[in-house]
Amino acid sequence: MQERMHQNTHSKLIGYLLWIFGFTGAHRFYYGKPVTGTLWFLTLGLLGIGWLIDLFLIPGMDKEADLRFQSGTLDFNIAWLLLTFLGVFGVHRMYMGKWLTGIIYLLTFGFFLIGVLIDFWTLNEQVSVENSKRNG
Repeated sequence: MQERMHQNTHSKLIGYLLWIFGFTGAHRFYYGKPVTGTLWFLTLGLLGIGWLIDLFLIPGMDKEADLRFQSGTLDFNIAWLLLTFLGVFGVHRMYMGKWLTGIIYLLTFGFFLIGVLIDFWTLNEQVSVENSKRNG
């Protein structure tokens, strides 16, 4: 229990870098808040107001993500960077050891982008589950 409280699965630095594009909801997806991430995406960060407020909320979102998700050999930051910049090629899935779906993404432009969108919703849980399996 004590170890779980001190793990650092997410980075404030990456959170703030994604906040720069926060009107797209990127930082909210990163911290495991897909519903509000989608809302930010559809409303340009609640017309910029929610985006500005999030500047002050990121430390709390970071702490919550650190408590919520399981650390391990797979790094959340690497997985998110791979998804964000190379998701359509399936590199993030290959990084997690999901070679078959990674190759399918590679051949189908991220399963016609639908798979990439689903991964934006579920990547934190996928990495956390894989880390739990690997941690025993």
